[in-house]
Amino acid sequence: EQEEATKNTLEEGMDDDNDELVFPLAGMNLFDCPPRLRFAPSPTGSLHVGGARTALYNWLSAKKGQLDFPRENSGFIVRVEDTDLARSTKESEASVMADLKWLGLDWDEGPMDSEPSFGPFGPYRQSERDVIYKKVARRLLREGRAYRCFCSQEELEEMRAQQEAAGIPPRYDNRWRDADPKLVEQKMKEGVPYTVRFKVPEGARVVIDDVVRGTVAWDAESTVGDFILLRSGSGVPVYNFCVAVDDAMMGITTVVRAEEHLTNTLRQALILDALGAPRPRYAHCSLILGEDKQKLSKRHGATSCNQFRLDGFLPDAMINYLSLLGWNDGTDNEIFSREELVESFQLERVVKSPSVFDMDKLKWVNSQHMKAMSVNDLKDLVKEQMFLEEMIVDGADSQGIENMAFSATALAKQMMETTKDAALNAKQVLGYGLPPSFQDMSSDEHKEALDMIKMGNFFKIAMAIVEDFEAGKLPLPNADDAMESFLDEQGNYAGEYKDAMKKLAKSVKTKGRNFFHPLRLALTGEMSGQDVAKQLPLLELSKGVVVPDMIIEIPERMQRLKDFCESIPEEFRNPIKAETKSKENTASSQSSTSGDSAAAQTNPSTTTVVDPWETYTGPPITALDIRVGKVLKVWEHQDADKLYCEEIDVGEETPRQVASGLRPYLKAEDIEGRHVLVLCNLKSRNLVGFPSHGMVLCASNSDHTEVRLVSPPVDAKIGERVTLHDVDFSGEAAEPFAENKIGKKKVLQALAPYLVTNDYGIPEFLGRPFMTSAGACTSPIPKGSVS
Repeated sequence: EQEEATKNTLEEGMDDDNDELVFPLAGMNLFDCPPRLRFAPSPTGSLHVGGARTALYNWLSAKKGQLDFPRENSGFIVRVEDTDLARSTKESEASVMADLKWLGLDWDEGPMDSEPSFGPFGPYRQSERDVIYKKVARRLLREGRAYRCFCSQEELEEMRAQQEAAGIPPRYDNRWRDADPKLVEQKMKEGVPYTVRFKVPEGARVVIDDVVRGTVAWDAESTVGDFILLRSGSGVPVYNFCVAVDDAMMGITTVVRAEEHLTNTLRQALILDALGAPRPRYAHCSLILGEDKQKLSKRHGATSCNQFRLDGFLPDAMINYLSLLGWNDGTDNEIFSREELVESFQLERVVKSPSVFDMDKLKWVNSQHMKAMSVNDLKDLVKEQMFLEEMIVDGADSQGIENMAFSATALAKQMMETTKDAALNAKQVLGYGLPPSFQDMSSDEHKEALDMIKMGNFFKIAMAIVEDFEAGKLPLPNADDAMESFLDEQGNYAGEYKDAMKKLAKSVKTKGRNFFHPLRLALTGEMSGQDVAKQLPLLELSKGVVVPDMIIEIPERMQRLKDFCESIPEEFRNPIKAETKSKENTASSQSSTSGDSAAAQTNPSTTTVVDPWETYTGPPITALDIRVGKVLKVWEHQDADKLYCEEIDVGEETPRQVASGLRPYLKAEDIEGRHVLVLCNLKSRNLVGFPSHGMVLCASNSDHTEVRLVSPPVDAKIGERVTLHDVDFSGEAAEPFAENKIGKKKVLQALAPYLVTNDYGIPEFLGRPFMTSAGACTSPIPKGSVS
């Protein structure tokens, strides 16, 4: 019945010359027309990266056109190409539309959920445009530009076999192209199924000026032969026929799509020419590859837009990154807002070489967009991730959920690359990663912690913490003030915690990394992370909100810690004392009496531990104004092959410009966006014509063949001054020297021999680590120098 209805639809109007076909752009110069672009997904699956980039390029071009042609018919059209009835589903269509909405690629014309479509040229689903395609087919048949072919499937297969046997490329041999009209009429009366084929003009040659690929040409007659417009039996129109008709009747000025559609352009151009409709401009974008240089697919990881949403990427960051997969604005800029992309985008700047999808780069772009947002802007997205991670208990108080989401976001904001990172970080903070016993520690997984425990400080510090807890001396956050740790940088609990830890450090006679690393492991079960004084309040805020099985509260942590300490072997329960001699002791030993020497030999285990600070006589370390900075931009110096030029935010009204000799050691992308330490009270000077004001601190090995950045903790404050543990940086006496004094007195040169990294790569001055409000600074180079 359906086939009969389809045939009747085609045949009933064959003698009617009034099939009105309107091509809005007929007779116009497309370059003078308001841009109309379309994204035409097939609803057979999810919207993937390649399709999303195609949609984006079309959307950007259309939106830019709306700026250039206000109050005209420019627009971004979504057209659903669902002629593949076997594979197309409403579920897939809904999924694609939802992804476009998530990306913010709103369309001006297209299908709607509750109605067939909105816009002057609908319907916008090909499955709803059958009558239109039959009108066009009738017109082509009447004008002799198409014909009926009654070949059976068996005949076509025999034709193919004969051509292959003769070494001829398989193609239709045009046997019904000029058939006797009486024979055609007889076949139709007999009800023999037929296809409608397009009659390719003899000698036809199609040439397009592709915006991306340049001039592309085909010899049509030898390339495609007479191709099908309507299928046999069902009368269903084929893809290329539908696309050409829709582009003509919807007034599409520019077609932007993937290069795999380039070969379709030949058939579509022939149909458009036969209809007397103008061809749109074409721009065929290269494929997106995985890091193995193969076409991007599921085996490379997440490729669907919905998965990126679930993984915590921002829609603005996604379109920013997708725009860069084949396009740039001619500058080194890589971070764009949506409005900046609309303003900057030009199809002429899309390159034809394939782009490689780099997940790390996407995460970096995402992190840059998140850093520009406030905690309040991000908290609802983090809350969504917490629900996706099934962290929230059923029936949790809505305000409690809001507080938990806000706090988890504030805690992780500087380190997270996706909103999911904040939820995963919260899960780790609420848990307790310390193994049940020392014997359960893996030499691979827990190597850093194992090495630290074997140094002997952990046992005494951990036991002191347990004792303080059992005696009620360990300060703990409570429900009344837990939120203040995330709203106020100087909250009451943070102060109480720091005061208590200072007392604890004095009681165990340990300081610096030998104190803070064991302290962190004992309280959090981890060797690294955010400020402990902020992690512990999160435990309080999680009560009644987070699934209880995910939370290890302080009493249980203390019991686990106590049990763990009992399993530590005796040889790791006492600190390993470093043997350090002062200059005075060295000198006195050289002039000591033989009796003293004999006494020393008699008691060889006697060691003298001397703080090098006591014998230091150089300029004060407080003379240096070292601050936490963020590198906003990096570019290569035009006239110096070893220099980078950098723009760095150090907490001042305007960013500093600094030149560094890092070009031989680091890539620009490894520096841009990083938090660094900047020596700020150096006098401004020109370096090969570039005004440089400051110096980025780096660590290097002994022969300077390896140079790396010194890094502050991720949640250190931009512009804060770097201090040393147990050194007073307050008051007038600790004010940094003036810029001219640093140079004239050669202060930096005098301090330089004492600016080093220790065995763990931590930058130090006379054994005191470089500190920020968020903890100690680090570098990947142990036993190096800092300059």
